[in-house]
Amino acid sequence: MLFNSLSFLLFLPIVFAIYWLVNKKSLHLQNLLLLLASYFFYACWDWRFLFLLLFSTGLDYFAGIKMAEAKSQGNRTSWFWLSVVINLGFLGVFKYYNFFADSFAEALAGLGFQANFWTLNVILPVGISFYTFHGLSYVIDIYKERIQPERNVVTYSLFVAYFPLLVAGPIERATHLLPQIKKRRFFDYSKAVDGVHQIIWGLFKKIVIADNCALYANDIIDHYESMNSLSLFLGAIYFSFQIYGDFSGYSDIAVGTSKLFGIDLLRNFNYPYFSRDIAEFWRRWHISLSSWFRDYLYIPLGGSKGGMLMKIRNTFIIFLVSGFWHGANWTFIVWGALHAVFFLPLLLTQRNRNNIESVAKGKSLATLHEFIAIASTFCLTSFAWIFFRAKTVTDAFGYLKNMFSFNFEGGFQFLDFERYSSELLLLLGLFVVFEWNAREQEHPIKGQFVSLKTLVVIITILILGVFSSPADFIYFQF
Repeated sequence: MLFNSLSFLLFLPIVFAIYWLVNKKSLHLQNLLLLLASYFFYACWDWRFLFLLLFSTGLDYFAGIKMAEAKSQGNRTSWFWLSVVINLGFLGVFKYYNFFADSFAEALAGLGFQANFWTLNVILPVGISFYTFHGLSYVIDIYKERIQPERNVVTYSLFVAYFPLLVAGPIERATHLLPQIKKRRFFDYSKAVDGVHQIIWGLFKKIVIADNCALYANDIIDHYESMNSLSLFLGAIYFSFQIYGDFSGYSDIAVGTSKLFGIDLLRNFNYPYFSRDIAEFWRRWHISLSSWFRDYLYIPLGGSKGGMLMKIRNTFIIFLVSGFWHGANWTFIVWGALHAVFFLPLLLTQRNRNNIESVAKGKSLATLHEFIAIASTFCLTSFAWIFFRAKTVTDAFGYLKNMFSFNFEGGFQFLDFERYSSELLLLLGLFVVFEWNAREQEHPIKGQFVSLKTLVVIITILILGVFSSPADFIYFQF
């Protein structure tokens, strides 16, 4: 079930109405309803993978209790590693087995040996990377004695399967979400209105910005051999806005939807394209994943406490793992490595914590220096996105080769033969201005009064977008 589909537009108000009706009876009924709704939401993708979600949930729930009850450290460690290995094992089989099998076969072929490995013809279970990380953070926190295990199976299951975040995050922590699930919730009109506003803004970013950019980005990137340099630069810009509008739009809908049920989710995006360096970009882009890797991988490896060589090693590890988390393809690994290289000068000069506050805070315009820093960071991220989007590393390098061939024959080639492309560029410019003016708010229409007439017009436009073949969100493949 897509957030940008008619089925979700029917599903959400029904669950919302029943949820607040049973609120008068008990918290348990409220949580049970959300859990059943979440399982229905997930089963709409493929009901068979619901059993995998149930197994993963049961494994971590049981392992958490067993770790708390263990009489010895050895027994406690055994339960911890059982959960970690099985969870990562499922992720490895479904997401990475074919990648390793094919890569190993190609490596042997390069040495003159022919090897045929079995590959799996399976569909990647939607959301597996996200709910696996939910469970891993839970068992790690119990093992490190940061939290106590949750013994109410409905409460814990809802923490893992809560439908707004189940498919593509944000990646929640037990320390943040579980206390909210265990606490009685009461309807807050102002929070619900803000949630509706955030849903509308998320749908706008997905349907109007991302899906329109996708039409042109796909056409340019998939036919890069016949495009001139200007068109290829344009394709990189379109994809940069596509992936931002798509993923941050999903996150806005997820966070806004959760507000309707009185539950606050972690913020996942904070205007990342207004970052002044790569370090700031990663504090603002996919925040829940960046902070997850920081807390559960980077810091355990030693973080920034050791010498410079250790800091460099840890930086490359975290970026490479982040790239590999996104997909079983060398393109994602190269994408992660590029960000590590971009981050390295900041680390070596100890400037990676320079830009903590929002750019031009309290001001209308950025300084020339800030503008150049923002533009440079956007260029670096757009350069790296080419590898993220390409089907193969060879395609990515071919795209870059043609892009930097400085072939301007035909002028604005793509703008000339594609309808509405210039209008879309104007829309993107207005979108950037709108977000810039709201960069210190959670989302641009937060706290804004929206009249009923305006709201009806906006919702009508978005529904029309829903009816015109709703497109999948990019991060569903991860």
